[in-house]
Amino acid sequence: MNVVCLDMEGVLVPEIWIAFAEATGIPELKRTTRDEPDYDKLMRFRLDILKEHGLGLKEIQETIATIDPLPGAKEFLDELRSITQVIILSDTFDQFAMPLMKKLGMPTLFCNTLEVAPDGEITGIKMRCENSKLTSVKALQSMGFDTIASGDSFNDLGMIQASKAGFLFRSTDAIKAQFPEIPAYEEFGELLAAIKAAL
Repeated sequence: MNVVCLDMEGVLVPEIWIAFAEATGIPELKRTTRDEPDYDKLMRFRLDILKEHGLGLKEIQETIATIDPLPGAKEFLDELRSITQVIILSDTFDQFAMPLMKKLGMPTLFCNTLEVAPDGEITGIKMRCENSKLTSVKALQSMGFDTIASGDSFNDLGMIQASKAGFLFRSTDAIKAQFPEIPAYEEFGELLAAIKAAL
């Protein structure tokens, strides 16, 4: 039994924080897991900036409402889900991801949740588990599944390297240069063909 595990942002949908940085004109919010491997440090940095500018969940959700999946992402996902099980493993949060999941046909998503004050201020994050993508892949393997994984960032490398097949998708030149042994693709058709071959 195979399960395909996909990252969400940068693979199926645009990076939420980059879209929000552009909408608010706060360039510091463009930092993502492509730039900062330490996710806790990255989120503390983001929450400090939100607090400094008086921005909360409502403002981020208004930006998310304007985001559509990447061109071809839903068709890719639909075809993949017609031949195998797919789980999206993301370090994003329920409050961000749900509108995007609806646009993708409600695939299964494992992610985290935000701690939000009554006034909408994001006060903290509740991570589902430590190193969630790798932990999830190992849990699936412990239940007898073979995993195939794809993502674009530092936080995807664990699940990619632990899977029977793993691929970088639309990653950075720096990550591709650092991990030349991981096949890297730019188009959904190429990634779909690679996954089908691994199945």
